[in-house]
Amino acid sequence: MMTGYLTTHVLDTARGCPAPDMKIELFKIDGDNRTLLKTLTTNSDGRTDSQILPESEFETGTYELVFHAGSYLDGCGITLTEPKFLDLIPIRFGMSEASHYHVPLLLSPYAFSTYRGS
Repeated sequence: MMTGYLTTHVLDTARGCPAPDMKIELFKIDGDNRTLLKTLTTNSDGRTDSQILPESEFETGTYELVFHAGSYLDGCGITLTEPKFLDLIPIRFGMSEASHYHVPLLLSPYAFSTYRGS
């Protein structure tokens, strides 16, 4: 039987390295309700120290990860215009089965992308 869990990895594609010390919030979405479940920070490898949603907390449904990219870029000493082109990056996604969901963020000051990783 497969078990479900959620992970992420943030890569700074402009600098060619992982993105450490980025704040990430996880929300559960239920209709019009948006509930904050937890707040984490990426480590030196651009990952969280633990699974965002481990097997013991995993439930199928709709979720949103909010990446605090603007604060991260400020911390890197990158001078950006105000307001920042990218500041908070919300990624809303669904988890429909008990499986590993990996939602990475590839980031630069003026672009980002994501995909369902492994």
